[in-house]
Amino acid sequence: MKRLTGWVLAAIALILVSYRSFDNMDAVVTAIRSGNVNQLSAYFDVWVDISLPDKSDTYSKAQAGMVIGDFFNTNGVKNFKLIQQGESGGTFFCSGILQTRLGNYRTTLFFKQKGDKQFLEEIRFQPLV
Repeated sequence: MKRLTGWVLAAIALILVSYRSFDNMDAVVTAIRSGNVNQLSAYFDVWVDISLPDKSDTYSKAQAGMVIGDFFNTNGVKNFKLIQQGESGGTFFCSGILQTRLGNYRTTLFFKQKGDKQFLEEIRFQPLV
């Protein structure tokens, strides 16, 4: 019995040690929900891949802020509902529905771990029909 308890405790400890969470996910979701590109850009990597309905490219951190800010302003952000989040191979991701006054978009964000911080390296906005 003691041996079994030891194995169970070791397994639980291993699971807890291997599980890493993205501490800033709430702040990112809040920034998107409110359409606050300044708050969101604090998490941008040096280069950010952005996919919009009419264009897709890689932008510098400053350019990405302008592109996403323009998208938010043009569409009029109403809300963002987080649907899924997780981690795979050092990349954190989340997806949800961005509700705007011009339509809804499936929004997917990918973050890369660099040192002790996570940086937004890709964001996709796909229109829902």
